[in-house]
Amino acid sequence: MNRKIIGSILITLLVAIGVIVFLQSPWYKSGERALPKGVKDGGTSILDVSAQEKGDRNVKKFELTAQDTEWQISEGKKVDAWTYNGTVPGKSIRVTEGDFVQVKLKNELDVPVTIHWHGVLLPNKMDGIPGLTQDAVQPGESFTYEFIANDAGTYWYHSHQQSSVQVDKGLYGSFIVEEKDKEYKRDEVFMLDEWAVDQEKEDISNMGGMMKGAMSGDGEADTKQMYDTFTVNGKSGNAIEPLTMEAGEKARLRFVNAGYQVHRLVFPEGSMRVMANDAEGVVSEDHNTNVLEIAPGERVDVEFKKPDQETVFIGQEQNVEHAEDMMIPVVSNDKHSDQKASLARGAGVAKGISYGSENLIFDKKPEPDVTYDMDLSMGMSMGEGMSFQINDETFPDTPPIRVEEGDIVKVTLRNKGRMNHPMHLHGHRFQVNSKNGKEFKKPIVKDLIHVKPGEEYVIYFKADNVGEWLFHCHDNNHAARGMVTIVDYEGVYSPFELGGKEENQPN
Repeated sequence: MNRKIIGSILITLLVAIGVIVFLQSPWYKSGERALPKGVKDGGTSILDVSAQEKGDRNVKKFELTAQDTEWQISEGKKVDAWTYNGTVPGKSIRVTEGDFVQVKLKNELDVPVTIHWHGVLLPNKMDGIPGLTQDAVQPGESFTYEFIANDAGTYWYHSHQQSSVQVDKGLYGSFIVEEKDKEYKRDEVFMLDEWAVDQEKEDISNMGGMMKGAMSGDGEADTKQMYDTFTVNGKSGNAIEPLTMEAGEKARLRFVNAGYQVHRLVFPEGSMRVMANDAEGVVSEDHNTNVLEIAPGERVDVEFKKPDQETVFIGQEQNVEHAEDMMIPVVSNDKHSDQKASLARGAGVAKGISYGSENLIFDKKPEPDVTYDMDLSMGMSMGEGMSFQINDETFPDTPPIRVEEGDIVKVTLRNKGRMNHPMHLHGHRFQVNSKNGKEFKKPIVKDLIHVKPGEEYVIYFKADNVGEWLFHCHDNNHAARGMVTIVDYEGVYSPFELGGKEENQPN
């Protein structure tokens, strides 16, 4: 056995031990820590900035109730889920660009919850981060979110209170902002996820899966050992609802990865073209690539044309365990064919950085006012087990990105560990200009960048949305163990506290 493999095994042992220790740690249980000093200091409360008024806009009202539900994933597979309105995913909310959106959250669970509007550009006080932008909504209480849906695209909503647990238990749904002039009559959403149904999520007895994942070198060692069931829109295997389309028919298919594992979907050859990534249109006429890689938290829209066959399948690439769970049948005339699921051969992979964006934030590489090096790594914290770090610190001790309104901010992200880190910025979009020192000919605008082990990305964003905003790993298990920082605007402060009687736990 060579040194590399031995090293990987030792690391996985440390990860597994760290997970168990972490779950018993005081921070995991209570969250009693303080926000960085700068986030608490300033002239104006975040509750008093960036107000949005409904004016004469069309108002769309919704109600979401957080509640306990026994959810049937497939025949013989049930889970005790936490849901919005009793289903996994929660109600798909659709509005039109320009609408004023009002969503009342009612909490019928026995734990606090919130709603974060993932990817939506909105006022800071509506971002749904307990302890930073609001107090968590307590059992029996309610909170109304209000904002303008300015930007058409695919988004999703989920709890940001102890999200490593609450999103995992089903507190999420899709949020679609439609164009005023829709291009496609057919428009469908598919939310991808993983569940621990027949095993304990953090069971140390599953060490074999951890070791196997580490030796594969794909950055998924921890995630692969935690889950045993894949789902599409809350259903698995034969329980997944078929998509009914006629041969030659086109549709817009929106994919959201609500889980913590990377998913690669294989399409029939020549049937798919990527249209948008993280709600930003991309420049692509590529109909030959037929494998779609979607990182945790990422959203990808594709144009899909049904081949001239009665039944075809869109499904998880078959080189991972549980792949058979994630198969979407595409059938004609409501005929739910019993045809055995089979996938086309992969002919190239489309990732979140594969295509340049139609609309850029910066026409040329800008001169930054603020620079920030973000080193992503793993470590051990005394009394808390395995940690995932930004610049050798864990939240809330990670150094904030301090900005003034109007600043151009350059962030260099480097993954120095052995796990994948899909890094998500709240309240802004950023422009990805280079990977591993090589500049993209066509930069990409996103709000999430998937940084794999050994990779380095340089991104730029404009500080044009005043507030206190999270920047964190969207493998929420990593965020829970520290991989979170804050974009801290000068002159404003958060009036909220971590922990306390509200039990505010933003990660």
